[in-house]
Amino acid sequence: MTKHIHFVMFDAGGGHRTIVESLTAVIAQKYPFWTVHSLNISRDVFDPIDPLYQLTGLQGEKLFYNDPIIAKGWTWFYPITMFLARLRIWGLYRRARQRLQDYWVEQQPDLVVSTIPLYNKLLWESLKLAQPETPFATLLSDLADVPPHHYIEPLAQSVICPTQEAVQQAKKIGIAHNNIFQTSGLSLLPKFYETAPIDIALERQKLGLKPDLLTGLVLFGSQGSKVMLAIARCLERLHHDIQLIFLCGHNEKVATLLRHSSSRLVQHVENFTQDVPYFMRLSDFFIGKPGAISVSEAIAMHLPVIVECNQQTVSHEKVNVNWIRQHQLGLTVKNFRSVDKAVEEMLNPGVFEKLRSNTTALKNRAVFEIPEILQKIIKQTDALQTCIE
Repeated sequence: MTKHIHFVMFDAGGGHRTIVESLTAVIAQKYPFWTVHSLNISRDVFDPIDPLYQLTGLQGEKLFYNDPIIAKGWTWFYPITMFLARLRIWGLYRRARQRLQDYWVEQQPDLVVSTIPLYNKLLWESLKLAQPETPFATLLSDLADVPPHHYIEPLAQSVICPTQEAVQQAKKIGIAHNNIFQTSGLSLLPKFYETAPIDIALERQKLGLKPDLLTGLVLFGSQGSKVMLAIARCLERLHHDIQLIFLCGHNEKVATLLRHSSSRLVQHVENFTQDVPYFMRLSDFFIGKPGAISVSEAIAMHLPVIVECNQQTVSHEKVNVNWIRQHQLGLTVKNFRSVDKAVEEMLNPGVFEKLRSNTTALKNRAVFEIPEILQKIIKQTDALQTCIE
C-alpha cells in the first residue's frame, strides 16, 4: 500500500538536506511503494509571506545562519540571530500555520517527519488542525537537543534520537516511552558505506598530492569558511611533513585565495563537491567545525577529528564536541590559530592509532535503521486507527 512520507527541512547549513537525501535514497530501495516528499519550510512556507524576504530576496536561513555564522564565522552573533529567527516565526506564526494547514489538506501525508529545530510546534499544530490522526515525528539532525523549544517539544509525537543523551532529553520532556526511538548515529548518505577497493596512492597522485604522505582534510560544510585561510597559515608552522585537502564548498573566494597562496605544504583545493566520501577516503584526519553531519561523516570514514570549541562555539555544536571527547574520537582546540599544536599532538606515537581505533569501533547504521523506525510509527498509527474503528 502506498504511503506518503513528508520530510520537513531547510538550508541552514547542509546537514538537514543531507539527512533527507540519504533517507530518500534508502527508502527508494527498501520501501519502493512509499512516496517521499520534501518541504523546505523557509522557501515554501515563510518566504512568500515574509516582508523582509520580499524586500531583500534573502532567505531566513541565509540571513540568520549561513552568511554570518558559517561563512563569516561570527559565532558571537549566534544568540542574536537565534532571537531574530524566533521573532520571525512568532510574527508570521498564524499565516504560516494556515499555509501549512492548507498544504497538509492538499497533500494528505501518512507521516510527517521534521529534521529541523525551532518550527516543530508550528508543524505539529498545523498538522493536527488539518489531519488529527496523522503521526508526526521529530528526527534530530544534531547529536542532542539544546532545550528549551529547539528540537523536542512536549507534544504527542515520536522522537528519533541519535544518542542516548537525546533519548534522556526526550524522556525528561515527557515524550511517551514507546514513542522514543534511538539510532546508532545520524543519517549519512549511502556513499559513505561503499566499500569498493580504491588505490589511495594513485588517486592522491591524480590530485597532485604525494602518494604516501599523511593527509589532512579541511572541511567547513557546504558553505565553507574564511577560517580555512587561518588554518592553512597556522599549519605552515608544523614540524611534521603533511599535505592537505581543502573542500571549500560554495565559498569560491576562499578557494581562490588558497589556490593562489604560496605554501610549503602540498595541497589540493576543491570547490563544492558531491564526492566528500571520496576525499575522505584519501585522507588520514579531519580538521573542521564541529558540525554534527561533518563530524559523523569523518568518524564513519575512520578519520580522527580536530575541532574548535570555546565560548563562541554555538550551543548545538558544543553538544557534538562533548560527544567527541566522551568517545575519544579526536582533539579540540580553543582557537584554530593553534591547530598546528593539535596536529603535532595527534601525530605523536600511539595517539593517532588510539584515536583511529576509536573511530573504527563506532558503527553508525542510522540511515538503514530510520526507515524501519518510520515503518513502525506508521504501523502503530494504523493499528490504533483499526482499534478505534
